[in-house]
Amino acid sequence: MDTNSHPMLPGASHDEAAEQLFVRDLKVWLTDEVEPYHREQALALDPGPGSNARVETLYERLHEDESFRAWAGLRRTAQEMLWTAIGESVGRQADGLEARGAEAPELGSVTLDPDFVVPEYLADRDVHMMPGGYAHEDGGLLQGAVMDRGGAVYMLGRNGGLMNDVRGHTLVSHLYARFSDLAPARVLELGCGIGASLVPVATAFPEAEVHGIDVGASMLRYGLARARHLGVAVHLRQGDAEAAPYPDESFDLIFSCVLLHETSPEAIARIMAESHRLLRPGGVVAHLEVPMRYEAMDLWGKIRGEMEYDYNNEPNWKAAISADYKAELVAAGFRDVETGYQAATAAPVKGAGGFSDTSQGVFRSWFVASARK
Repeated sequence: MDTNSHPMLPGASHDEAAEQLFVRDLKVWLTDEVEPYHREQALALDPGPGSNARVETLYERLHEDESFRAWAGLRRTAQEMLWTAIGESVGRQADGLEARGAEAPELGSVTLDPDFVVPEYLADRDVHMMPGGYAHEDGGLLQGAVMDRGGAVYMLGRNGGLMNDVRGHTLVSHLYARFSDLAPARVLELGCGIGASLVPVATAFPEAEVHGIDVGASMLRYGLARARHLGVAVHLRQGDAEAAPYPDESFDLIFSCVLLHETSPEAIARIMAESHRLLRPGGVVAHLEVPMRYEAMDLWGKIRGEMEYDYNNEPNWKAAISADYKAELVAAGFRDVETGYQAATAAPVKGAGGFSDTSQGVFRSWFVASARK
C-alpha cells in the first residue's frame, strides 16, 4: 500500500484535482505575493508600542484600506472555495466511500451517543469555514472524508501529505524525548477527529489499548474505517473532552493534537483538570498545539491572529496561544511540567531528542505542554 495515502481517502478526478490545486495555489499566492504589501502597510501605520490597544487600533485602520479588505475577503473566499471543491468531490464518491468503510477489517470499535450535546463554541460556528463543522452528522462517514481530504489540501501537504499525520508522529517523538520509559497500557486522545494523529501513536505503542474521543459522529465512523484499513485497532467514542465518559484513572497516556485552540478559554482549564482525573498515578499528559506564543509574536503576527478570528472562524486562537500551560497543568495537579517546542518529524526515533525552548517555525516544530501525574 502507498504509505502516502490510504484506502479510505477520497480520490479526485482530473478536473477535481485541478480545482483543488488551483485553490491551494491561490492561497499560497495570497500569502506569499500579496501579504507582504499589507504587512509593510501595517508597519507604516503602526502607532508605536506605547499606544493603548495597539493591535486592535491598527487592525481597524487597516480595514479602512479597500485593498486590505479585498485581500482579507479573498483569503476567506479561498477557504470557502476549498471546502466547496472538496465537498463536491467527496459527495460524488459517497456510495463508494460508504461501501469501502463497510468492507474494512473488523478491528476496534466506535460508540456513538444519540443524545450528545455539542459544546456551544463548536455548535455556533463552522471552524476553519468547513460547512457543518466537526460535529456535522450526515448519518454516515462523509463529513470525516471531507475533513481528511480537505485537511491535506488546507495544510498544503506540509503535515504529512495526504496522510496528514506528522503531528501524531511529532507527539510520539516528544514522548520519546521526555518520557523514554513510557510503556502505556491504555491511551486516550482528546479531540481525535478522524484519527490522523491517533494512528501514529497507536503504531508507536502496539501493546496498548488505544482510545479516542471526539464530538463528531461522522468523524468517528470515518476514523474507524480509516484505522481499520491501515490495520490499526482503535476504540472511538463520541463525547466532550471537558467531561469524558470514562472512569477515574483509566489511562496511562492522554494527549491532544491541536485541540485546545478549537475550544474556549474556560474549556482549556477544564480539559487540563479532566486529563488529571483520567490518568493513573505516574501517567503522562501531552498537549500539542500550534508552534507560536502570543507574547513572542511580532506586530504583524498578532494582526494575523485577529484575522484568524474574523476570517477563518477561530474564536479561541488568541486565548490558546496566550495561555500559560505550565500554570494550567500545575493548577490541575500535575508534576514534572515542561513546555516547549518539539521538532516536527514523520519518523520518530528514541533518543533523537528534538525538544527545546526555541520554535523552528510553523510546520517545522510544534508547541507541546507535557507532565506526569
